[in-house]
Amino acid sequence: MSCTFTARLCLGLTLSLWIPVLTGSLPKPILRVQPDSVVSRWTKVTFLCEETIGANEYRLYKDGKLYKTVTKNKQKPANKAEFSFSNVDLSNAGQYECSYSTQYKSSGYSDLLELVVTEDYWTPSLSAQASPVVTSGGYVTLQCESSQSYHRFILTVEGPQNLIWRQDSQYNYSTRKYHALFSVGPVTPNQRWICRCYSYDRNRPYVWSPPSESVELLVSGNLQKPTIKAEPSSVITSERAMTIWCQGNLDAEVYFLHNEKSQKTESTQTLQQPGNKGKFFIPSVTQQHAGQYRCYCYSSAGWSEPSDTLELVVTGIYEHYELRLSALPSTVVTAGGNMTLHCASHSHYDKFILMKEDKKFTNSLDTVYISSSRQYQALFIIGPTTPTHTGTFRCYGYYKNAPQLWSVPSDLQQILISGLSKKPSLLTHQGHILDPGMTLTLQCFSDINYDRFALHKVGGADIMQHSSQQTDTGFSMANFTLGYVSSSTGGQYRCYGAHNLSSEWSASSDPVDVLILIPGQLPITPSLLVKPNHTVHSGETVSLLCWSMDPVETFILSKEGSAQQPLRLKSKSHDQQSQAEFSMSAVTSHLSGTYRCYGAQDSSFYLLSSASSPVELTVSGTIESSTWSPKRPIPPIPTENQDHTTENLIRMGMAVVVLIVLSILATEAWRSHRQTHPAAGN
Repeated sequence: MSCTFTARLCLGLTLSLWIPVLTGSLPKPILRVQPDSVVSRWTKVTFLCEETIGANEYRLYKDGKLYKTVTKNKQKPANKAEFSFSNVDLSNAGQYECSYSTQYKSSGYSDLLELVVTEDYWTPSLSAQASPVVTSGGYVTLQCESSQSYHRFILTVEGPQNLIWRQDSQYNYSTRKYHALFSVGPVTPNQRWICRCYSYDRNRPYVWSPPSESVELLVSGNLQKPTIKAEPSSVITSERAMTIWCQGNLDAEVYFLHNEKSQKTESTQTLQQPGNKGKFFIPSVTQQHAGQYRCYCYSSAGWSEPSDTLELVVTGIYEHYELRLSALPSTVVTAGGNMTLHCASHSHYDKFILMKEDKKFTNSLDTVYISSSRQYQALFIIGPTTPTHTGTFRCYGYYKNAPQLWSVPSDLQQILISGLSKKPSLLTHQGHILDPGMTLTLQCFSDINYDRFALHKVGGADIMQHSSQQTDTGFSMANFTLGYVSSSTGGQYRCYGAHNLSSEWSASSDPVDVLILIPGQLPITPSLLVKPNHTVHSGETVSLLCWSMDPVETFILSKEGSAQQPLRLKSKSHDQQSQAEFSMSAVTSHLSGTYRCYGAQDSSFYLLSSASSPVELTVSGTIESSTWSPKRPIPPIPTENQDHTTENLIRMGMAVVVLIVLSILATEAWRSHRQTHPAAGN
């Protein structure tokens, strides 16, 4: 009996010493995994079992069973042990925990750690139901979707909080896909919200699909909003390169660019200096890039407010029919007046919009169909005009369901707003009537120190501009070489001056200074007669009769060498002839010269027939003022080779005076000589 009691006592004491070793009274270890608890197949994974006591042995358990044991390496005194798997497979997925033991005691188990291994196929997709943009404290719904029949979906959020949601999958008969909806929130502005989703079967809870593409929630915070701009422009031609810049405060760590149309978001952590800017480069713009953009920035202080909206328009999408832009009543308008820009196309666009120097000038207008011209048009009425309206304009067409996709542009239309500053003068070196093939140069000049000049053909669309040249005498001038004369050259021209630092142009030059008439365009040759005679006395009346056996609507009379405009008269029918009589009363010698006449039709005002044979008119008598004046010289634009005519005339006058004096002296000497000879004879 005593032996039995003694044995039981010894056994009890022994058990009392051994039980703590089994149950453990040591702090439980911490189990970590590297690189992550969710890895793809064939990744190297390392488990770290960490403690603070100094253990002799570490044990790793998988799904409640001892998996591996590591004895402490005396060469590595750190209080942890590593359990490495060089290439994890699906069989390594599961729940892990670890423990450790000293010489006399053993710890409890660490917290469970799940190792998830992903497969290589059937990747789900993740998207925000409405938008990934959410206000602070708000919620957003994310949808995870897959074509594969997985039982469950998992949504994870990166970060120290290790947020995770699980949902059973639902079958969507309209899309024929499996999906789950996750309500994420409340969203706080002090962290980033990078979400991914996975799918898996119930019978393999630790074997997941590959992760979806990440969706980062854009939190509308309270920090100062960044600025956004596009280079070279927010209206860009398809397939061109462009850059969108975002710039926030100097503490910004990452920038996000969000397309509100496609709901796509890009981010960059490679910031550009100076200014700590975010650069989003698009090497070739396509239709998919069109839309409205905002940018956000995130820093250690949290999220910023969203930037203002940038509308990116892609042009050159539609090429059905060209657009035409014209200005009414003219491309040159006096400041304070009104003008209308007329945009038209045979293609049925819903809207037309007007651009000035690649910036939107007005709101778009609905198109109107004009049955007579079988085209769609819109009229942009501008006025009262100011110098700021000077520039180049284009128009585009687009459809209401795609407001950021525009057509190819119309041709450029230049507009010039003339002001009130002193008008320049405009002259032609070659005269008013030119033969086809001659070269034509128009000279615009002023005693005002203008920096540039513009030349405009009345009724035309083009406006030529040249920098001015300054002369030693203070004149500014520019020569406009129009090249070889053709039927399109004929017309009425005006020129304008302007200073570089101002958009305001001067008043127009006198239009009568350059009226270009081009002969030889009509297959007729008129005749010219002088009545009563080719030679008349000053003060008499002379008539020049221009006539033709062919129908002519207007006759033009031109005097060779005259700077004045040729005279025009409507023809009258007489004896089956077309004729016009140019009558000049009280003629003076200034009207002497060579005359020719031409025929023209009213529909082609500046296209003339061949010239008549020349007719000479001689007026004898004193010189008086008259209707016709001799050819005016080119304006006083002095050059380095200055004219010395006045000085030469003075010298010649002095020489004449000297000759007269010498002649008088010679005459007196001759008379004295004659008087002396008769006296000697007596």
